[in-house]
Amino acid sequence: MPAPSPQPPAAAVAASSGRSAATAPAPPDRAASIASQARQTRPILVTRPAPEAALWVQALQAAGWPAQALPLIEIAPAADQAALQQARLQAGAYSAWMFVSAQAVQHFCRPDLPPAAARCWAPGPGTAAALVAAGIDPARIDQPPATAAQFDSEALWAVVQPQLHSGQRLLIVRGRSANGHLGRDWLQRQCAAAGVQVDSCIAYQRQPPVWDAGQRAQVQRWAQQGALCLCSSSEALQHLAALSPGTSWAQSGALVSHPRIAATARQMGFGEIIGCRPGLAELLRTLSALA
Repeated sequence: MPAPSPQPPAAAVAASSGRSAATAPAPPDRAASIASQARQTRPILVTRPAPEAALWVQALQAAGWPAQALPLIEIAPAADQAALQQARLQAGAYSAWMFVSAQAVQHFCRPDLPPAAARCWAPGPGTAAALVAAGIDPARIDQPPATAAQFDSEALWAVVQPQLHSGQRLLIVRGRSANGHLGRDWLQRQCAAAGVQVDSCIAYQRQPPVWDAGQRAQVQRWAQQGALCLCSSSEALQHLAALSPGTSWAQSGALVSHPRIAATARQMGFGEIIGCRPGLAELLRTLSALA
């Protein structure tokens, strides 16, 4: 009696029959093996500024993911320190301070900052956490709710708009890019239209990193290996495009925290674009789902 023909793997059956993989799940041990292989072979690139990237890489590696730091924005002190110090000295005259990022908090807040009762606005949890770390009373912090669809100026506006009235003064603490770009001014325009006097100060500089030939070659290898880039800034992706001209990202993925970042990744030709809320816990859940 002839031996029975070997059966094809479940995944092959699903593919040949036109059914999705979801209708033919791998056994638990097989699924675990696939997840383990994915963790070992697909580089995960953390593109945040170096201090943050190091912390995220450490946490990801501790969870078993092959994370590598690829900082795409370097943070430097503001060029005009005298103007920054003047803004600190006058900060008590404002009813609210708006910090565009955690870096803005870290470069503006100092132990000798004059006492003030100003509200402190944060567009997301990372900035709010930096304010608390800088000694700001959490009761003074306004930020979008944890359930907000996005953490951005629009979500923050919904929170702070009710507290505004004509004649108030707002100080926006921000950074400046190497090309002079200051970032979005949407919130500034909304406040000005509400009769608020808006001033701003530059607390830090954003600039692209400088790569040598070895770093460029390494990024090329990561792209060919189907790297997954963790992207929290459109500007960071713009730096990546400028630093790696001619690189194809068609085999790679971009894990993005905002639709504007997704649009930039799409323009660069990333083959896979995945939305993920900001925060390490959310990231780990998303990665586990992908595996």
